[in-house]
Amino acid sequence: QVQLVESGGGLVQAGGSLRLSCAASGRTFSFSSYRMGWFRQAPGKGREFVASISRNGGDTNYADSVKSRFTISRDNAKNTVYLQMNALVPADTAGYYCAAQFRPGIREADYAYWGQGTQVTVSS
Repeated sequence: QVQLVESGGGLVQAGGSLRLSCAASGRTFSFSSYRMGWFRQAPGKGREFVASISRNGGDTNYADSVKSRFTISRDNAKNTVYLQMNALVPADTAGYYCAAQFRPGIREADYAYWGQGTQVTVSS
């Protein structure tokens, strides 16, 4: 059984920073074999792509809305992927989810093994 557990969310003022973590576990899950991604979902909206990182961390991809403010990274020894979020704005308020990519793409359907999410709320 594969489990992804996000943490690090919270309430922060605009301009502040948060660091999200996503820890993966499961006897049959080889974390280093998967490109990992972060998505977010605001109330009343669909889940949108935020960032992804290749298996060895050498390649990253970001949504335009977070480029230059967010940084995705991973530690394969710890089976963990991170999302450093700086210069937060109220529009970043959402539930943040990590997932493993099973086919190329940035759509929700291209990912599997979703975690339960962690809430980020940015106050103005």
